[in-house]
Amino acid sequence: MTNSASIRGARVGAGPMGEQDRGHKVERIARDFFCSNNHHASQFFAATVNPEDVPSEIDCPHCGLPAGMDKANPPQVAKIEPYKTHLAYVKERRTDEEAAEILDEALQAIRERRERAAAAAKARG
Repeated sequence: MTNSASIRGARVGAGPMGEQDRGHKVERIARDFFCSNNHHASQFFAATVNPEDVPSEIDCPHCGLPAGMDKANPPQVAKIEPYKTHLAYVKERRTDEEAAEILDEALQAIRERRERAAAAAKARG
């Protein structure tokens, strides 16, 4: 049996138990937010916060869509863009002519590298 000063089941750095030891509790107000998927989320703010500083919309913690305080008219997503591949982004930046030119340059570089490798192999063997 080891002689240890630790208390079994307590974690390192654990503070004292009980509300009286945790400091001053600030008054708070709850605001309810609703998204278009009928999710409800309550967010708490300090009672001293100006009403103008309370956000009118948040991201729904359940689905990530915008959530507002009006249950009857939750904010709508303007446009959900589908996932784009890397190639789709490249096609947005380049014209077909530019793409063909870049491809030709890359193919030419590969051909030159292969020719040099073949010449080097021939010289060794």
